[in-house]
Amino acid sequence: MYIADKQISKENEPFIIAEMSGNHNQSLERALEIVNAAAKSGAHALKLQTYTPDTMTLDLAGGDFFISDKKSLWKGRSLYDLYQEAHTPWDWHKPIFDRARELGLIVFSTPFDETSVDFLEELDVPCYKIASFENIDIPLIRKVAQTGKPMIISTGMATIAELDETVRTARAYGRNDIVLLKCTSTYPAISGNSNLLTIPHMRDLFGCEVGLSDHTLGLGAAVASVALGATVIEKHFTLDRTDGGVDSAFSLEPEEMRALVEESKRSWQALGQIVYGPTEAEKKSMIFRRSLYITKDLQAGDVLTNENVRSIRPGYGLPPRYLDVVLRKSVTMDVKKGTAVQWDLVGK
Repeated sequence: MYIADKQISKENEPFIIAEMSGNHNQSLERALEIVNAAAKSGAHALKLQTYTPDTMTLDLAGGDFFISDKKSLWKGRSLYDLYQEAHTPWDWHKPIFDRARELGLIVFSTPFDETSVDFLEELDVPCYKIASFENIDIPLIRKVAQTGKPMIISTGMATIAELDETVRTARAYGRNDIVLLKCTSTYPAISGNSNLLTIPHMRDLFGCEVGLSDHTLGLGAAVASVALGATVIEKHFTLDRTDGGVDSAFSLEPEEMRALVEESKRSWQALGQIVYGPTEAEKKSMIFRRSLYITKDLQAGDVLTNENVRSIRPGYGLPPRYLDVVLRKSVTMDVKKGTAVQWDLVGK
């Protein structure tokens, strides 16, 4: 499948998405700096989130709408207040999209309701991302699928049955160009709760491209996912974690994003194919294998023993497996120390 002009497949390097989210800290200037840094880092795509506080929740400060979990990064805040801070103003989208496209980035967004899909269609997005918390929103899935654009769907918290309903809905409206991203919906996530072995299982189960939406710290989980077949990797991105911001704690900085692009590509290149025996590049190293060599000056008729023939480097002589064959045989000619043993040197 393709997202814009980028082919997504195991035959191509992983598609790296830099997720801006709310790391613009309500500054358009900073948002544009993040775009610049994402392009410079080598990321292939930039992703936004498209919503307003009112399309996400109700303006209530207590009860169900208050974050009381003491372990949450956002404890003590109302949902409305959090989304007010984190949302990307809709009038910022066009300048952000324009800057990203000027720099060669594929740019798209995560819509959270039908109005945001309609808005993003006006910006001609090349694809859509469905967030983990919305992967059970079947009306939203249906609305996005009807646009005819590829869909990237995070799978955080979803059961197989829920994912099956989501994928079936998308396909019922013509969307076979789907990527499912393994995701652990904790912020930050820990490596031990990433369960990356789900990635190849998900590919086999749903018959589509798969990847990772990664909230862990560092690069280990993301790079490891490539070995398991991930063709898309999404990571939150910021200029500097010390600047703060709603998602900064689990976001990559520019040099880390550059490292992710490079190391995920190396991981993909290292997969290669099933190969035994020397590769073309290894053939010149064959001479450094061990082989049989004469280790003392000998005269014709001398008997070969462990004292005068050994398995050593380099590899110009007979392979070591023939040592037992040549022992106790006599040499057919005078021979100098350091001569590679060949069959014409060995008597019957």
